[in-house]
Amino acid sequence: MEESRDGDWTLVARKPYFGLPTACPVCLPVYIYLKLARCPFNLEINSAYPDSDQIPYVEGGTYVAYNNEKGGVIQQLKQVGVVDLDSEFSSLAEWVSMKAMMSSWLADAITYELWLGSGENSAKQIYYSDLPWVIGKVLFVKQVYDVKQRFNISKQNAEKKEEEIYDRAKAAYRALSTMLGEQDFLFENRPTSLDADLVGHVLFTLQALPEDSVIRAALLEHGNLVRYAERHKNDFLTSGQSSASASNFQPPPSAAQASSSSKPKRKPKREKTEEEKSFQRKAKYFIGAQLVAVLLFLSLLGSSSKADLDEDDED
Repeated sequence: MEESRDGDWTLVARKPYFGLPTACPVCLPVYIYLKLARCPFNLEINSAYPDSDQIPYVEGGTYVAYNNEKGGVIQQLKQVGVVDLDSEFSSLAEWVSMKAMMSSWLADAITYELWLGSGENSAKQIYYSDLPWVIGKVLFVKQVYDVKQRFNISKQNAEKKEEEIYDRAKAAYRALSTMLGEQDFLFENRPTSLDADLVGHVLFTLQALPEDSVIRAALLEHGNLVRYAERHKNDFLTSGQSSASASNFQPPPSAAQASSSSKPKRKPKREKTEEEKSFQRKAKYFIGAQLVAVLLFLSLLGSSSKADLDEDDED
């Protein structure tokens, strides 16, 4: 890969909100990982394509690491040698099990809470508040449907599935709290991507989810996890380690401020790679394609419901 000069790295993420530099639960750990690694970078906001699985991504020179590549952005940055905080720990069984717990149990809990639990308004603020209401609504309905399919949730098993998801999240908090104690980091007092994941999860849960959130209440039972995340948040606010400055940590803006702050930051133009050009061409038609897909999905649901009613009438 072509090396990027210091300060040439750019993290493209979803917009800031809830007092976080990026309110996206997937983007935030990447932001924190670069901070922990003391890697200078610019933060660029992209609010146009809420369902894009390529966001977040990191670019520098002609290299781009997308979220939908194997292992996600952090794994890609480690593999190509940009920055690797895990080299001494990634083979440890304890580290691997905790990493798996973060990427499955706690990630599932956040997903469930945002789309099916008490975090519905949070999801709309993060992903759809900059879109026309109709488009935002249909994309939200489609995402709810996709999440139910992913977790295999039906009317018959909804309560059981919810209980399983929350119980796993509570077990993960207990394990992580025990491992952390009052240390600054989870392993040998040195940062790893596991710390980036956990700090991002805790800050997002506390600041983006409502007070009646089940996993927020469960997290608050572990004071050391809360103190740990707050310590690192304060470091980010004062460290000045990257060109993504502390001014990105602001209280939720007003409606007028949100509109202006969500616009991508300008940066010096450079010749785009073919991969980036292809991404932009696909993204250009994203909203229209999603709208058509969701309308088709809703029409199929309507047809299915009508068929069910006809069958009931015959009975």
